[in-house]
Amino acid sequence: MKLIRFGTIENEKPGIHIDGNNYDVSAFVNDYDEHFFANDGIQDLSNQLVEKNLPSIPESSRIAAPIARPSKIICVGLNYAKHAKETNADIPKEPIIFLKATTSHSGPFDNIIIPKNSVKTDWEVELAIVIEKKASYVEIDEAMDYVAGYVLHNDVSERAFQLERGGTWDKGKGCDSFAPIGPWLVTKDEIKDPHNLRLWLSVNGTLMQDGNTDDLIFNIPFLVSYISQFMTLLPGDIISTGTPAGVGLGFTPNIFLKEGDVVELGIEGLGCSKQQVVSYTKM
Repeated sequence: MKLIRFGTIENEKPGIHIDGNNYDVSAFVNDYDEHFFANDGIQDLSNQLVEKNLPSIPESSRIAAPIARPSKIICVGLNYAKHAKETNADIPKEPIIFLKATTSHSGPFDNIIIPKNSVKTDWEVELAIVIEKKASYVEIDEAMDYVAGYVLHNDVSERAFQLERGGTWDKGKGCDSFAPIGPWLVTKDEIKDPHNLRLWLSVNGTLMQDGNTDDLIFNIPFLVSYISQFMTLLPGDIISTGTPAGVGLGFTPNIFLKEGDVVELGIEGLGCSKQQVVSYTKM
């Protein structure tokens, strides 16, 4: 299945994407949140939808992130060999872990907001996974049992905040609008091999990233197991698995986003998203 959410900010409803069309399933599900995933919501929804006539979602509706705000967005840094090389970094011996603030969580077609005082806002197309059930100290050979499905993620980053302001990477990763997710949550049964998916990103029509998840240093079962050794993963949590080569920081000279830029990205089987870049303005 392909799960979607739609509606204005803070008024989103659950839906489903079938054969190119979007349908409202709010009569069956409250939201795609921790409670939904923890209570076998995907299978229950599938059972309820058999031979049901679902109302269509108006084409003008905003498409939101397909998961309600999770308890955690956990990201893996430098997890593609070619990306590590372009940033002149050593191949990590263990996964580099950082967190994005849940307030960075946004829809796949919402604007990217350049933060106040930002000079180096960058892009990163990533394959992210969604956790289905509570996970702690998971063994590698059981790890996929804890995965609900996959989503497209743009791990937007402010490089000066991340690398030049002291402390951890989190400063440059958790700004508002810095985690566009979706359009769909694709259940794992629909993705034959998550370790062989093309992923790409363009800025203003110019292809910047064009990679494949076969370049991952640490694969998905390893990441789920590894991260669960350090924190309990809750249903609906997101793990973003890293980005391929082609980020703005990797070019000479560097290329960073500016107001008016348009970022488009996609992953094979997971759909595409598009964000316009705007400058921060005080509300």
